Amino acid sequence: MKLIKQWLPDVLAVVFFAVLAFAYFYPADVQDRVLSQGDVSAGMGMGEEASQYYQKTGERTRWTNSLFSGMPTYQISPSYDSTDLLSKVENAYHLWLPDNVWYLFVYLLGFYILLRAFDFRQQLAALGSVLWAFSTYFLIIIAAGHLWKVMALAYLPPMIGGIVLAFRKKYLWGLLVTALFGALEIHANHVQMTYYYLFVILLMVLAFIVDAVMKKEYAHIGKALGVCIVGGLLGVMVNASNLYHTWQYSKETMRGKSELVKKNTSNQTDSGLERSYITDYSYGIGETWTLLVPNTKGGTSMHLLFEDDAAKKAIKDMSVNVGNGQVMKASQVFDYLSQQGLYFTQYWEENLEEGANGTMGPVYVGAFVLMLAVLCLLICYRNPLTWGLLAATLLSIMLAWGKNFMGLTDLFIDYMPMYAKFRAVESILVIAEFTIPLMAMLALKELVISEKPQTSDIKPRNLNPQILIAFALTGGIALLFAVAPTMFFDFYTDAEANIFHQILPPPADADALLEALSEARQAVFTADCWRSFFIIVLGTLVLLLYRAKKLKTWMMAALLLVICLVDLWQVNRRYLNPNDKKQFMKKVERQQIRPLTEADQRIMDDPTLYYRVLNLAPNVFNENETSYYHKSVGGYHAAKLRRYQELIEHYISSQTNAVKESIQSFYGDLTQVNGDSIWNVLNMLNTKYFLLAQQNIEVQNPYAYGNAWFVDKVKYVDNANQELDALGQTDLRHEAVADKQFQQVLGEAVPQDSTSTVELTAYEPNQLTYSVESKKGGVLVFSEIYYPGWTATVDGEEVELGRVNYVLRAMPVTAGHHEVVLSFFPKSLDTTETLAYVALTLILLCVVALIVLQIRRKPKA
Repeated sequence: MKLIKQWLPDVLAVVFFAVLAFAYFYPADVQDRVLSQGDVSAGMGMGEEASQYYQKTGERTRWTNSLFSGMPTYQISPSYDSTDLLSKVENAYHLWLPDNVWYLFVYLLGFYILLRAFDFRQQLAALGSVLWAFSTYFLIIIAAGHLWKVMALAYLPPMIGGIVLAFRKKYLWGLLVTALFGALEIHANHVQMTYYYLFVILLMVLAFIVDAVMKKEYAHIGKALGVCIVGGLLGVMVNASNLYHTWQYSKETMRGKSELVKKNTSNQTDSGLERSYITDYSYGIGETWTLLVPNTKGGTSMHLLFEDDAAKKAIKDMSVNVGNGQVMKASQVFDYLSQQGLYFTQYWEENLEEGANGTMGPVYVGAFVLMLAVLCLLICYRNPLTWGLLAATLLSIMLAWGKNFMGLTDLFIDYMPMYAKFRAVESILVIAEFTIPLMAMLALKELVISEKPQTSDIKPRNLNPQILIAFALTGGIALLFAVAPTMFFDFYTDAEANIFHQILPPPADADALLEALSEARQAVFTADCWRSFFIIVLGTLVLLLYRAKKLKTWMMAALLLVICLVDLWQVNRRYLNPNDKKQFMKKVERQQIRPLTEADQRIMDDPTLYYRVLNLAPNVFNENETSYYHKSVGGYHAAKLRRYQELIEHYISSQTNAVKESIQSFYGDLTQVNGDSIWNVLNMLNTKYFLLAQQNIEVQNPYAYGNAWFVDKVKYVDNANQELDALGQTDLRHEAVADKQFQQVLGEAVPQDSTSTVELTAYEPNQLTYSVESKKGGVLVFSEIYYPGWTATVDGEEVELGRVNYVLRAMPVTAGHHEVVLSFFPKSLDTTETLAYVALTLILLCVVALIVLQIRRKPKA
């Protein structure tokens, strides 16, 4: 009975989270509708070949040819036998809830575990879970389909909870929780989110150490650190296969260092992505106020400005002189411009003229949540953790500014290990979205403790002045923004001003149209400013009533939960709305990839074992639907092979345009052009078909080289630049270009005659078998992407592979008839899988030890 009473509040909290998650996604969750999520359909496309292989063989392929002419599956379907048990544990932790619902549920449950590790009472822990889980970015990434990121963020708080337990001297629990959720966190396979949270963890651990030093608990520091390190290592070991092969793969991807020496060396980094690519998605400095007011910069580029009621009302009576003595309503002018393709979304950003990107929504933590975080600085200043969290918050904000604060960004790119391997630096704001709610809850806990001192000789602290100061620093700012918005922000960009003056030259009044645009945006902004102000007012009143002993603790927690939940719920529904049938579709519809066209079917009817298809759509390198049906030259993946990306930039993109022009000029008869020289790189990739999916047309490429061919000559060059440049000047059907480092492997080619033949006789994504016939022998080039780990045998004898033509495999073959087999079965898997099973065993032993200790614990007298 005592055990039931002890755990009942926690069980009720879990039930509450499940109900809340179901409620948010109502009515979609009862109508069998799910998010369209472009990333999900993209994942279906690029994973289809690997999925079919698993269904056929029961084994996992580590290579697929379905996108980018071939790449490892390490970051497409990172599944290993050792993590099957972990996946079952994961499903149980989700309570087997349906899609969408469980994403929000694990957000809530994860932060609840963290706060319970901090020894928060259940009611406050449940409140804190809502504050964190409903931060807008977390729901926006659900809408975008960034599910690996969702899972990684959901498992980080409970993993940190394990560290908290260790520093609270609950060492065995700390070990188990850190190891378990560390394993789940890494298994989520979003290294960027894990990496960013390491900054939080380091600063929190430093704060815990400072606190222990102040208490002179030096032995405890060693024990706690040991527990955290061992727990972290176990989590890493469970995922040894994924981590090792991801690390190995990263060196060959865009995250690795390019061998090319580029003209703009200032844009290059010592390792990883280029600076411009890293900072492509940067948060504006003024945009940071979205933490307090969600529509600081309009909120989202997904909605048009004049769909907003406040914007329409603001310009209802405004008129514009459009020239020729004609005056039009401003709303009519904007309607006309939208018909001409000039759209104005709700989102605007000060660097738009520099090519800033749009956004699905802002990072909004909740107006009152931010006030509580400020209050934490005023009343929890003796707690080292407060300053560790503040440091993490400020660091994340400044790093999120990216290209708008290049001094700090360059410092981290150049000197912080691994930082240069991640793009979209604005996503580091996930740190602030963690630290701000946590500081808010520390403030509430301090308010509760100060009302109920542990001993009678300690008087309750008078914290009302600090509450009012925190109110002034947040609610006061929101009020200032509401009454004087133009004092703090501009509401149109220089680029927009230039466009308006080009569209409406004198005597037309372009400035009047700019004023209308500004008024519309101000209306959107100030409406949210007033909203944030009143949310803070309500929350502050609840705190003051609690301080005046008009409310009990549970009543205060309940009222704050309602205020903050309503606030965050309403804002999130702007970006993730289950009532929107465009955003939420029938599950059967999402499970369907782009419909199979007649052109697709005609290509698939080709009896040839293996060839490639190039979709001539504008987004050829930003879609994976082609990969669902074909072996695609294009595709989409954030970590494609670096050399292939460079081949795209230097040749494939321009040659794709040349193909389009030729098809249009000669009505699809490509024999009328010299395709051997115009698109030779596409030919060496065995691009047999060009697909015009929208027109339901396929065009066969008569110049494709086939699966493999002998070359008459190999040209050896000194470096990557020379190798890449030479491709455009070489007859790749008869000559190959190779870096001189492969000269000993490949040797010299021999001029061939018509009797030399190569035929692909068997195909699997990870094993290709060829029948080779040649009177002279020589260098055999394959239309396959070179990657370390591929092995080759000739009549069963292993032969080393070389690299030619910047990305292709090649090997020497002697005269005569041979069977050549290329295989990709990484031997390193045996070692990493063994490590993983050892770690799983140790974690299970830890669980057994906890159970035994619980059973043997004597009841208190």
